[in-house]
This record gives sequence, structure tokens and C-alpha cells, in this order.
Amino acid sequence: MRFRPEPPPSAGPAPRTGVLLVNLGTPDEPTAAALRRYLAEFLSDPRVVEIPALVWQPLLRGVILTVRPSKSAAKYRSIWGPEGSPLAWWTARQASALGTTLYARGHDLVVDHAMRYGSPSVPATLDRLRAAGVTRLLVLPAYPQYAGATTGSVSDAVGRWLLGARRVPELRFVADYPEDAGYVSALAARLQQHWQQHGRGERLLLSFHGIPERTARLGDPYPDQCRATAQALQRLLGLPDAQMRVTFQSRFGRARWLEPYTEPTLRELASGGVRSVDVMCPGFVADCLETLEEIGQECRDAFLASGGERFAYVPCLNDEPEWIDALAALAERHLQGWPTQREGSR
Repeated sequence: MRFRPEPPPSAGPAPRTGVLLVNLGTPDEPTAAALRRYLAEFLSDPRVVEIPALVWQPLLRGVILTVRPSKSAAKYRSIWGPEGSPLAWWTARQASALGTTLYARGHDLVVDHAMRYGSPSVPATLDRLRAAGVTRLLVLPAYPQYAGATTGSVSDAVGRWLLGARRVPELRFVADYPEDAGYVSALAARLQQHWQQHGRGERLLLSFHGIPERTARLGDPYPDQCRATAQALQRLLGLPDAQMRVTFQSRFGRARWLEPYTEPTLRELASGGVRSVDVMCPGFVADCLETLEEIGQECRDAFLASGGERFAYVPCLNDEPEWIDALAALAERHLQGWPTQREGSR
């Protein structure tokens, strides 16, 4: 059957409004086998790797998925906690806190979360929301800055699920929020809290995930939105240009990516006499491999080995109250006009 069966309206649950928070994803466990499954899904997405499948898939299956999983598994083991993957538990906590906050604000909503790759998957979570009676859905990607490889891919996953839906829900999609006042204020509060507790470095690096430079040339707004976030945060903090740098991390492959790169910049600062730095990753709203291992371990080692003396990684927003309030306000703006009020809330 091409379209999924659904109960008649009279027999199903009452219509509800839902919010779906979507992040990138994570392997189920820090093993080579789990990484192979995860990377096969992630790196087979044409949004992520814009190389024709006939060229890319033999390389992916024959070389990358043979060599990379064991190396990546070792990195994941270095950050894995009692609750599993940090990205998984932080995203789950964000969704739970978002639901609680929206309820406290008088809304009767079904709030859930999904991962674009891995589990809980977008299709499985959408099935669960539909079974709960959701007929109006707000999709809220956990990516403040739009990129085709992230936000665009979430849209693709939701669109594929819709192709099999017998009853298509009303749908709204948050494309980006790089200069959202609540988001930027939450970043500033996180940074100021860190400075109060640990002191302040000579330089602040804002490290964003990179994308291929070619992608930006083809019209992806991501680099401009990253810089817009950085400028908004700089204005709010009142920082002079000399104290702050914007860099890009997580380069993959041999192509030229957005520059300047984070690790070489840290080496350059240390060798040039800068003794202390603070590094924050505003594009990541939940701590993950790229923040805890790449920045917190690899980049720390690179800075200290090049002559630096103090390296401080500023944690992501995670479930900080200012961030959850910002998420709730963002959701409320996009939910306007839909029936969301719970009984007795007025």
C-alpha cells in the first residue's frame, strides 16, 4: 500500500498541535559497527556530499567506511557518558524542557525530538506524533544558521515522510534564526557565566562548523548567517574587533572549506604571543563530538603545544534556562494562529 493507513477521524485521538525539534544525529554506541551504520546514512545524503553517487558511493563503501569508523569510534568513546551520546541526551532534555516551558505558558502541545541521522529517526517520530493525533506540526531544526546540508536535509526527510501520508498535516518549518534576540541573549549569558566562573581569556574565538567554499558560492546563506550571529553577539557584549575572531571547523575531504580554519588559527594565536583563549561554538546548541572532542581536546592540545598557556572551551547552550525560554518564544511566534491554548490557561 502506497499510503499509510490511518484511523477514521471519529475513532482517532482529538486533533493536536505538535512541535518537532530536530538535530543532526549520533551513533547508537561508540563502536566501529555503529559508526559504520551511522556514517553510511550521513555520508550518503546528497545534501551532505554533493558528488554524483556513481562517483561517491564506491569511494564511500570501499575506502571511507572501511577506515573511518574505527577512528571515529575512538573519538566518540572519549566523550561518551553514562547516559550515552551527549548530543542524544542534551537534545532529549531540550525537547522535554521545551514542552514543560510551553505548557507553563498555557499551551496544549505534543513536543518531541528526532535526529536526522540515527535514532530516533524523523520518520519514526513523525509516525509517533501522528498516532498522538497531531494534525498541525511545527518543525524546529536545532540549527540557528541555515545550511542546505543541515536544515535543508531536515526538510527533505520530512518531505519524504509526507509523500506516504494519507492525511497530510498542516505544516510550518523554521528555516533559521541566526539573529534571534533570545538566542543571541542566551549565548551572551552563557559566555558571561563562564567568564564569571573561570576568568576571561585574551581572545574569544567563535568557531562554527564549516561547509565547502563551493557550496557558499552556489548560494548557501550559511557563512553570512554565521557572521551575522557573531556580529549580534559582539554588539551585545560590547567587544572590540581585536578581541574576537570567527573561524570554521570540522573540515572533511580535500576541497577548500570556509576559512579561516579553527585549529590553524589557534596555533597562529599561540605562536604570536596570545597566552589564553576562550572558544565558543554558537552554531551548535547541544554539546557533541565536534565541540567536546574536536574543540575541547584536539584544538586545546594544538593551542597548548604551540605556546599557549590557558585554553577554555565554553559549553553549548544545552538546557540552560535562557536558551529554553528562547526556544519557547521562537516556537510561539511560529505557532501563532493555530489552536494551542490548553483549558483553563486563559
